[in-house]
Amino acid sequence: MPLPEFDGRFALITEEVGSIEDSFAADVSEGFSSSPKRLSCRFFYDGEGSKLFDDITKLPEYYLTSAGVEILASRADEIASVFEDEVTLVELGSGSAVKTQHLIDALLERQDRLRFVPVDISAEVIEASSPSLLRSYPDLEVLGVAAEYRAGLKKIRELEGPRLILWLGSNVGNFEREEAARFLGHIGEQMTDRDRLLMGVDLRKDRSVLEAAYDDSQGVTARFNLNLLERINKELGGQFEVDRFRHRAVYNEDVGRVEMYLGSTCAQTVRIEDLDLDVPFEKGEEIHTENSYKYSLDEIDTLADAARMQIERRWLDTRGLFSKNLLKIRNAR
Repeated sequence: MPLPEFDGRFALITEEVGSIEDSFAADVSEGFSSSPKRLSCRFFYDGEGSKLFDDITKLPEYYLTSAGVEILASRADEIASVFEDEVTLVELGSGSAVKTQHLIDALLERQDRLRFVPVDISAEVIEASSPSLLRSYPDLEVLGVAAEYRAGLKKIRELEGPRLILWLGSNVGNFEREEAARFLGHIGEQMTDRDRLLMGVDLRKDRSVLEAAYDDSQGVTARFNLNLLERINKELGGQFEVDRFRHRAVYNEDVGRVEMYLGSTCAQTVRIEDLDLDVPFEKGEEIHTENSYKYSLDEIDTLADAARMQIERRWLDTRGLFSKNLLKIRNAR
């Protein structure tokens, strides 16, 4: 489908709703038929999940946001200076796009107009964040793409270059390491030698810091995790009694990842009407919902190399907890 003409300064491309719903149903059916049971973290971000994650980013334990914003606030001008020509700004998993404004400010200091392309699985999130951006920046155009990453990336080739692609959170950590290299390589295939990718990568660190970040004292991350069950209830006719499940996050140091689970507090069987599925749980049985891999600096270099890309510049926050990495395709000028 070609890119739409702008109506004013905003346009939105949405993936067919049915395809997202169908993939969610398929994931739930397959995940609850597996042993151990699992659900994909791709489906955390419905409207409620996206709001809860926005709350998580404001928590004191969740250092990833403050560390990432610190880097952007101090390095945005340096990042923008990499480009000689006008840039199109693309963001994967844009969310509220608050942190992105550091780069919008820096780019608009260098060019008269800027097209911003937020790619997010939730159309609601794009529609909620865009009016504020457009009010704040009269010289900004927003082309929203409501889709999963792979579908959204297909649009990148149709955008005028050069392009600065943002992957600002720690979302690369949700992929298995080999899968991360493949997906990063897929991003690279959409890029020309004029494009750059700014990728956030969380670093290996002490267990206590990591586990607190994924199991906060206010229980917001727990509600975020449990919202997966609420979503099954709303969208697939599930009959989960959510208070019969508990959130757990643990750092598996051997493989360098935080693992999240939902554990059943009792023996129970849960009906999911739309799938004609009865799901039995033993007391203490867990649903695996997320992995979040952490990287050393050498492991980031290895990841980029496996994706046939190279790191042009890298920045850490002052505490050395988080990294932003500017990547280009291998042999780019």
